[in-house]
Amino acid sequence: MELDLQDIPRVKTITKEDFIKFYFKPQKPVVIERFIEDWPAYEKWNLDYIKSVAGDKVVPLYDDRPVNHEDGFNEPHAKMKMADYIDLLKREPTKFRIFLWNILKEVPQLQKDYSYPDFGLKLMKVLPMLFFGGENSHTFMHYDIDLANIFHFHFNGKKLCILYDQRQNPFLYKIPHSLITREDIDFSNPDFEKWPALKKAKGYRTELNHGEVLYMPEGYWHYMKYITPGFSMSLRAIARNPKNLGKAIYNIVVMRHFDTVMRKLKGQKWIDWKNDKAFSNTQKSLEQY
Repeated sequence: MELDLQDIPRVKTITKEDFIKFYFKPQKPVVIERFIEDWPAYEKWNLDYIKSVAGDKVVPLYDDRPVNHEDGFNEPHAKMKMADYIDLLKREPTKFRIFLWNILKEVPQLQKDYSYPDFGLKLMKVLPMLFFGGENSHTFMHYDIDLANIFHFHFNGKKLCILYDQRQNPFLYKIPHSLITREDIDFSNPDFEKWPALKKAKGYRTELNHGEVLYMPEGYWHYMKYITPGFSMSLRAIARNPKNLGKAIYNIVVMRHFDTVMRKLKGQKWIDWKNDKAFSNTQKSLEQY
């Protein structure tokens, strides 16, 4: 048995009017295949190019180890020079990923390689973030703290993306006071005996190729697995739905700090309690449906 996933719709290119009408307003994902072919990045951005312009930068690396109470919020698991990291990506599969790294601030010349596309939404220009990963590395299923509209541009190779909207929360083993699901779920090959509620969740999937852009609507859960080594850039627009905007403010102002305090007070017991609660809450939901 497999997850209940439909293919994300694809278009070659799109006008901002059609994007707003068919995807933003109904909050549906879409892959736009040929939107950035006029960007210098379309021709230039690959791992060798990044190594040539940013090889001496020390980068923060993350792997898929479970959250530990001693870890700070978004604290890296290792650091490495970009040149060494790219050599590692090309040499062998690795769990190490870079995420939420503002390389464009550290290597300003890269800013000349792209422009801010006009999708009819005001994009936040202070936060173009890059994400890198090795073959078979993956992110946990999560949604972003600010519930933004995300435009995810992929470069160098192929990447699997699985998405769910917030209506699927009852079936996803969501961790309380957090933005992730249970970390021991492999969404690319789930164990339905262990996680039976996943059979009820309805989501989307696609494989992104070089130069394609994925639109992820506000608050969408996303799981990303690098089929080949590669990297992506995200641009974002603030949540427009008042409910989502309220959730974003709560997450940033209250939830994140509450979770940090509880980790300090209760240590690993807090993490274990949240994991247990994710399972029991989802089992209750499953009994109700």
